[in-house]
Amino acid sequence: MTDARLAGRGWHGGLRPWDRSRKGGPGLATLLVGAGSAARTLMRDLRNCPDYGLRPVGLLDDDPGILSVFGTPVFGALADLRRVVRDHHIQAIIIAIPSLPPAELSLLIRAAADTGAHVRYLPSFLSALERAARAADMRTVSYSDLLGRAERKILESSVQEMLGGARVLVTGAGGSIGQELCRQIRSHDPASLHMLDHDESNMHTLQLALNGRALLDSAEIIIADIRDETRIRQVFRSIRPDVVFHAAAHKHLPLLEQNPGEGVKTNVLGTQNVVRAAAESGTGRLLLISTDKAAEPRSILGATKRLAEMIVQANADGKMRVCSVRFGNVLGSRGSLLTVVRDQIERGEPVTVTDPNVTRFFMTVEEAVGLVLSAAPMGEFGETFVLDMGEPVRIVDLVRRYAEQLRVSDVEIRFTGLRPGEKLHETLFGELEEPLPTVNPAISATRPGRLPDGFASSLDLLYANAANGDDELVRIRLGDLVPEYHHADGEAATAAMALASPYPDEF
Repeated sequence: MTDARLAGRGWHGGLRPWDRSRKGGPGLATLLVGAGSAARTLMRDLRNCPDYGLRPVGLLDDDPGILSVFGTPVFGALADLRRVVRDHHIQAIIIAIPSLPPAELSLLIRAAADTGAHVRYLPSFLSALERAARAADMRTVSYSDLLGRAERKILESSVQEMLGGARVLVTGAGGSIGQELCRQIRSHDPASLHMLDHDESNMHTLQLALNGRALLDSAEIIIADIRDETRIRQVFRSIRPDVVFHAAAHKHLPLLEQNPGEGVKTNVLGTQNVVRAAAESGTGRLLLISTDKAAEPRSILGATKRLAEMIVQANADGKMRVCSVRFGNVLGSRGSLLTVVRDQIERGEPVTVTDPNVTRFFMTVEEAVGLVLSAAPMGEFGETFVLDMGEPVRIVDLVRRYAEQLRVSDVEIRFTGLRPGEKLHETLFGELEEPLPTVNPAISATRPGRLPDGFASSLDLLYANAANGDDELVRIRLGDLVPEYHHADGEAATAAMALASPYPDEF
């Protein structure tokens, strides 16, 4: 069940990685807020059904006479929430007080969300009764099983030093990566967190997830398009961020193959607008979120993101520390492979895969954001960082594992053929890029290469071609700026889309 449908049934937040490899037992270390009858019922159910992925380790309650529930200790009163989360390494919080007035519930949800833990809250009593027969709603995917490896948690102590007390700006904040960035950044106590996106619906969803309410009336929410240079400069002059995470991008491979100029306007020109505005406003550190498709690119998506990396590198003048981060496909993000597979299975349709041998590097959204936050303090002069994501996964194997978790044993797979710009196998580094070790063994870096002669003037020509809608000249200019890019024929790209798999192949 999607997060939106869960929210509609009284649950809050984006809890989805039922990690079964945590120290201390299977599931996320979970704190129940409230120790009354609702919490007791929930405690019993969670203990009896480990598939929920939640491991109760303690409770909070304002009644000093309640010391434990079924042997699980009460750690303190509701006012002790932040301390208990920190001291006991809590990963998930369930607010189990159905009778709490809405205003008090909203405040409690916000306090819980500010700890950085995943937050859920019980619905009203009647809604809880309606859910009694829907235990499967809490069943989720084991991402470790799908990845063929354990999820990596790689946060560094330097992250707190970088973010604590800082003014932070996230572009593309309403996307899957952007939302998780905002959630994790908030747990590091920044002086302010500003969230920028051009999609108001995404911002409503984001604020609801973070605060338990979404009035869209606070200064932290910024509606702006990174293509609009004047507006972006206004935003940066106003908030003067210390740290910028640039996540805004067009990322759907087949759409960009058909609309290359739009990819240039957002992924290239938009990045240049953000980087320039950051430098002008005195930003100390900027990180670009890139993709593994930027290594030896064969698609418009890969070429424009590689060019965005080069723009970041071009602005490494020693005054602002800059870097990029590449990672693979994100499991469970909006519109990604798993959501398409689930929808096809629910409709009783064959699952479409491009090729029986196609492989991809996959990550969870938590891993991706962990990489971003851990790499940011290491960035200096335009380096590109890459996470060790293990071995690439065959998509057909991932689909079958996922179908098994959905208890579908006879999934039908139909092969559609690789789409224009799509590789059979992705790489993490280009042929001329040498992986270099970093202080974190889970992260490698590449040394920035030499930019082409006339880089700035070639960019201006590319922007002019994109503005004029000249797709073929856009492809040619991209090839001039990114020599390793080999593009698909434009007419062939358009004709092949009718038979293509629906997977967006996003990063």
